[in-house]
Amino acid sequence: MSTNMKEIEFPSASYEQWKEEAIKALKGKPFDSLFSKTIEGVTLDPLYTQASLTEKLGEQLDKQVATIRTLKTTDTFEVAQQIYGDSQEEFIANLEDSLARGNEIITIDSRVAFEWNDSILNKIADYLTEYSFKLIVTDGNDPLLKALSKIEDSKKAGVEGFIVAEKAVTLPDFPKVRTLIGNTVKYHNQGANAVQELAIALAEASRIAKQVESYEALAAKFFVNFAIDTQFFMEIAKLRAFKVLWKAFSQGLGAEAIAVPVVAETSVRSFSKLDVYVNLLRAGNEAFAGVIGGADVFTVHPHDVLTKPTDQSIRIARNVLLVTNEESHVLNVVDPSGGSYFIESLTADLVKEAWALFIEIEDAGGLEAYDISKKIDEIYAIREKEVQTRKNSLIGTNIYANPTDEIPMEENVQFADVKRLAIPFENLRRDFAQIDAKIAILTFGELKNYKARADFVAGFFATAGVEAAQSGVLETVDAAQAWLTNTDFDYVVIAANDEDTKTVVPALLKAKRASQLLDVAGKYKEEEADWTANGLNGFIFAGQNIIEKLNVVTASMKEVQR
Repeated sequence: MSTNMKEIEFPSASYEQWKEEAIKALKGKPFDSLFSKTIEGVTLDPLYTQASLTEKLGEQLDKQVATIRTLKTTDTFEVAQQIYGDSQEEFIANLEDSLARGNEIITIDSRVAFEWNDSILNKIADYLTEYSFKLIVTDGNDPLLKALSKIEDSKKAGVEGFIVAEKAVTLPDFPKVRTLIGNTVKYHNQGANAVQELAIALAEASRIAKQVESYEALAAKFFVNFAIDTQFFMEIAKLRAFKVLWKAFSQGLGAEAIAVPVVAETSVRSFSKLDVYVNLLRAGNEAFAGVIGGADVFTVHPHDVLTKPTDQSIRIARNVLLVTNEESHVLNVVDPSGGSYFIESLTADLVKEAWALFIEIEDAGGLEAYDISKKIDEIYAIREKEVQTRKNSLIGTNIYANPTDEIPMEENVQFADVKRLAIPFENLRRDFAQIDAKIAILTFGELKNYKARADFVAGFFATAGVEAAQSGVLETVDAAQAWLTNTDFDYVVIAANDEDTKTVVPALLKAKRASQLLDVAGKYKEEEADWTANGLNGFIFAGQNIIEKLNVVTASMKEVQR
């Protein structure tokens, strides 16, 4: 065999050969266990190959890739850093600083702490004339929009920007300001999945298309607004799928597709007020997915945006995109994820499912008639359960939580209505802080036998901001009874292996005070009825709904403390 690495060849293996080896490695587990289903209902395969992709898409693969690569309005992406400030002076100073440090699109949410009077609107108007912008407003009467009226008539035709509004805004004097929006962010913030977001974008475009004179008029003023979540590959595929869907939508209107801008931002529904620096990791992951997916304009929200962004957090958020642009080289490649068997397959799945849902919405008579909010609520309930049972992780919130973290009291009104998955855990911390309970873990037996369960219970309570004390090693039933009898802890969880637990629990139920709550770590179906009948409060185990369990504990302890 050659020792030159460039000359070494490895034999190829078929899918069937790989499957045979995978079955051996599973050691009795079914092969189907390697397949998983996303919240969109898309089945993820354990292995994607060129053969499987060709079988799935055939000639459509080349068309899909070509569509995605041609339907992009720019070869790059633009940084849209949102401006913050408590006063007019601070706001303008921050605006100027952001432009000097790499911001390209002035992004302003009209919900601020100061008044939009003529003094600041005149200054804003000067910047809007020179720079592209994204203005987040309520409707055409929003006071921030008065800045546009202060722009000289001779300059209005050259002004470029995007208006994100709840209600339609008409700006006939500004031909390059896009005011027709397929805004999926508000649905995303209520829990929508990728398929729903894509279908909503098309449904909004369809509704607007019926109100304008031509497809060209729609394409000249329309843009889509997405939030990018933490599911890296799904979010890349979502943005790519939109371009394929937009082409199909355009053809349905009898037109040749014209690329429309994809405006995107990091999602805050997975943000938490706990361990906020994890939000920075989330945002970085989301931003990179957005750029790879082909977003034209991107906003990274600061990691402390739920409360009050600081100069440092704003700078870090802006630098996420600047570093991506300068150091990742992702823009050196057109459609960098194109050709990936997994991404192409996932893109096609989203196109198929989103188009089917779009047709359903159209047949029902639009989003309201379809009752899209109800469907999104159903998806949100699934998300909520998966986080609360740790099927999905919110690092620093539902797992690896820091019990000493304090929840900031400040609230950023701009994101107060987002159905964040961390909110139940934040509320749980507040509830436990109010009852000021004394909680401990009774560790019985040898260290090697109880440590895993003791650590699990400690982590379980850390999500509620509780540092559970530990009894230390208790190796005999008498020692365990004595410790429980003499302790002043209100709530105690027994951590031991199965055999030791079955030995010690009956004795401890006899020894505990009437006002003392006693739980067991683990599942014991055969003993459950007998133990609970004799005073056991319940069980703590993996897969349990943390919020439901600890809310019950809170209610029980409040009752005991009365």
